[in-house]
Amino acid sequence: MRTQSYNVLFLCTGNSARSVMAEALLNVLGKGRFRAYSAGSFPSGQVQPIAAELARSVGYTEPLRSKSWDEFAQADSPSIDMVITVCDNAAGEMCPIWPGHPITAHWGTPDPVAADGDEEARRRAFHSAWLMLRRRVDLLLALPLEKLDHLATQREVRAIGQTAANHEK
Repeated sequence: MRTQSYNVLFLCTGNSARSVMAEALLNVLGKGRFRAYSAGSFPSGQVQPIAAELARSVGYTEPLRSKSWDEFAQADSPSIDMVITVCDNAAGEMCPIWPGHPITAHWGTPDPVAADGDEEARRRAFHSAWLMLRRRVDLLLALPLEKLDHLATQREVRAIGQTAANHEK
């Protein structure tokens, strides 16, 4: 029996930290069941070093780059099954029209780039965002997507975004 592969696009305004970390997590943990991408409405043009370090720590070896969501609205782009915003700004912005009516959800995650303080405080903020995204990716991976219809899948993926970050170990 062939299991369907799902294409997921994580969006954030700058595409430099949260969306990139979510992309790395889902690509590694999804083990081929998912193909994750990330993009931004106003990409910064660079990936935050701590985000790249965390992606490498989980075994993600693909090159990470900050890119515009316009790349995924082209006719020759991968067909996207799910679009998940991870920052509140991107959730409120006017998104492109995605072909195929993908499932949409918002998984708001505090911006580690905005963290004040020294290097240790910044690292804690990135680690906290990483753990929140990891928990949500784990919940997505646990869904029996092959057994859910479009509306049920949308409801479940949106509910994951309501999951609190209090599951840190």
